[in-house]
Amino acid sequence: MTQPTAEHVGLLLRNARSEKGWTQGQLAAELGTSQSAIARMEQGKQNLSLRMIERLEAIFGRSIVKVGRPQMTHLRVEGGRTLSGEVDVNSSKNAGVALLCASLINRGTTTLRRLARIEEVNRIVEVLTSIGVECTWLNGSDLRIRRPEMLDLGSMDVDAARRTRSVIMLLGPLLDESSEYQLPYAGGCDLGTRTVEPHMQALREFGLTVEAKSGFYSIAAPPADDLHRSFVLTERGDTVTENAIMAAAHREGVTVIRNASPNYMVQDLCFYLQGLGVDIQGVGTTTLKITGRSAIDVDIEYYPSEDPIEAMSLITAGIVTNSEVTIRRVPIEFMEIELATLEQMGQKLEVSGEYMARNGRTRLVDVTTRPSELHALQDKIHPMPFPGLNIDNLPFFAVIAGNAEGQTMIHDWVYENRAIYLTELNKLGAQVQLLDPHRIYVNGPTKWRAAEIGCPPALRPAACLLLAMLAARGTSELRNIYVIERGYEDLAERLNTIGAKIEYFQD
Repeated sequence: MTQPTAEHVGLLLRNARSEKGWTQGQLAAELGTSQSAIARMEQGKQNLSLRMIERLEAIFGRSIVKVGRPQMTHLRVEGGRTLSGEVDVNSSKNAGVALLCASLINRGTTTLRRLARIEEVNRIVEVLTSIGVECTWLNGSDLRIRRPEMLDLGSMDVDAARRTRSVIMLLGPLLDESSEYQLPYAGGCDLGTRTVEPHMQALREFGLTVEAKSGFYSIAAPPADDLHRSFVLTERGDTVTENAIMAAAHREGVTVIRNASPNYMVQDLCFYLQGLGVDIQGVGTTTLKITGRSAIDVDIEYYPSEDPIEAMSLITAGIVTNSEVTIRRVPIEFMEIELATLEQMGQKLEVSGEYMARNGRTRLVDVTTRPSELHALQDKIHPMPFPGLNIDNLPFFAVIAGNAEGQTMIHDWVYENRAIYLTELNKLGAQVQLLDPHRIYVNGPTKWRAAEIGCPPALRPAACLLLAMLAARGTSELRNIYVIERGYEDLAERLNTIGAKIEYFQD
């Protein structure tokens, strides 16, 4: 940024702060920086990164730089550095989007504290705002949500809805909101067909009728009732379970859901709904008994719990760089199989005593990685529904196996294409052999090398490439990181706090 541009941005920043009625100290607190740094920014004496400008724009709800901003953001990684220090795990992406959807059930005010500021959340907020929901960021990460008496479903932001798969989770909370309405086809990661039929099967139990028509789901709502229901989910999917729970939460009758997912985001949803007065029994098991309420009007504050997938990402960063790093606020209930598998591979870990998350329900620990010599497991590494190894944590074992002596089989049986994207690690020096769309061999140890790679269209494999670049000596570039920003809040900057050297740039 040239000096005149810095001065111009400083003036815009000062005006935006004054209009908000904030002191320099208040803005510094929002950004997690010093008041003197804010003063330098406003005087045009401090260069601002693109990431900092984006954060300022999010805080003020207005554009700071309007002209000539490129669309794609990339990362430049100086690898081969040893990491050290401590880093906290942020709140869960998957819990956050479910809670945003569930807030539509509540006629009172929902305040979600420390909500992940990620693109997936942004898209859902855009969808909610477009149908009349008042969404107000109170500071950097707290979101206040107030819905109107009637939602304007005809004004839904179709572009935002199609950029996230989470939009399918509006079906449960909108069960009988309007007699007829349309919902755009869900988007998100490119991981194969990932049919929405399990969602439809579950919601048909409540009388919902859905018909696919040229890019939209045409939905006919069922009449209200107080019937008792009991059904089995044919797929123990997380979002399928959440949709069924949200539908049951605002039905007066008793709903029993069998083969329900007890995973972390489902538990967070249940804790929130219990705060709204919905009686839910069996949280954390595969059988849920829900006694719904047709009218819910509660002012509630809720803290989503920490994200076990982000925890695994940060632990992987410590392992692949052979570093001593402490990852704080790890939700241990959802990481026990992962940590046990790592220890079987020879990874030295130190786990602290347990303490409670801010929601008062989720158990947390701190995990410290130690430099270790890893070896391949004789058995394959594969995911299972909770309490097994998390499906979204599996890809990180491909990077970790790259540091292990011997051959490791990774079996990603859930998604048709995700294992294919892990072969991109070969560009960084890995020896990944694709056996079929679901299975790979990883031969180690790897002598990681720098490379320029475009992000694959799947979140976790893209994050794996970034983590492998930390171990690759030299300068790597990861291009078009939008898919990573869908699921992580400032991952690169937070890795920098423990010794990584990553910078954002745009063409």
